[in-house]
Amino acid sequence: MRVPRFQKWFDKLPSLNQPQRLRVLDALRPAAGLAQIVALLTVIRAADRRCPRCASPSWHRHGHANDLQRYRCRQCGRTYNDLSGTPLARLRLRGKWLDYLQALLASRPVRAAASEVGVHRNTAFRWRHRFLDQVKHDRPARLSGIVEADEMFLLESQKGARKLDRPPRKRGGAASRRGISRELDCILVARDRGGQTIDAVTGRGALSARQLTRHLLPKLDPQALLVTDSNAAYRAFCRQHGIAHEAVNLRAGVRVRAGASGAIHVQNVNAYHHRFRDWLARFHGVASRYLPNYLGWRWALDGGRINTIEQLLRIAIGVINIER
Repeated sequence: MRVPRFQKWFDKLPSLNQPQRLRVLDALRPAAGLAQIVALLTVIRAADRRCPRCASPSWHRHGHANDLQRYRCRQCGRTYNDLSGTPLARLRLRGKWLDYLQALLASRPVRAAASEVGVHRNTAFRWRHRFLDQVKHDRPARLSGIVEADEMFLLESQKGARKLDRPPRKRGGAASRRGISRELDCILVARDRGGQTIDAVTGRGALSARQLTRHLLPKLDPQALLVTDSNAAYRAFCRQHGIAHEAVNLRAGVRVRAGASGAIHVQNVNAYHHRFRDWLARFHGVASRYLPNYLGWRWALDGGRINTIEQLLRIAIGVINIER
């Protein structure tokens, strides 16, 4: 729009009635959201912008496309923008991303988020797992001091799958066998007394020492004291790798006992289990294949660790070293 025409239109704004003003604001909201998203991406990427093909930091500006600044790599000649090579590349409706990120921070279910943002529920679901794709990798590098570890179990779910490898069951069903079986997904959670937490979906059925070696050992400080329940897998794991270990016999009613390094219990990690179950209930069942995304989402929100749209956007595009 040319400047004189725009000025003529702009001068008429005060004469609009209340419903008309609301319509104008609703129409401008996506454009304002797009401008904010583009500005945030520019700030986030400015410090370490690299070519997604050859990782060269040498580039020059190369026009605009789809409202984003494009760059050309001086080394390999590839053109790219700040979303190239990220899970958010080629996602549309960027003007609504701010509202959707706010819905993620509020842990809104798919249909509620779709209604608030103004997109289809299938779009809201697809966006959820594109935005959360990198969140599951945002974990502390090391657990130290007294580290509590315990596993929790959720009924295996193939929600959304076109083909099942078992007979279907009604929503909210239960396992056909009592106790721990291959019908349950095992989720390992380890948490030190500083609140640093790692988690992993180890597979179906009971936890094994081999799974602990794969998922827990790389994150465990060699000088850490591992505190668990009396599961034999933890004892075997600690003997195999020379890790200091203390166990509490929960079945015998012993929940807390004194130790040389401090109180011996697994109440912190069990409280985390409880918070995760309560939070997960709002989604009315999630597919097992998406459990890592939900674990990462919960860890991001736990204790207000991630509480701004910029922090969540940084993780979503793979910039894990967020400012805390």
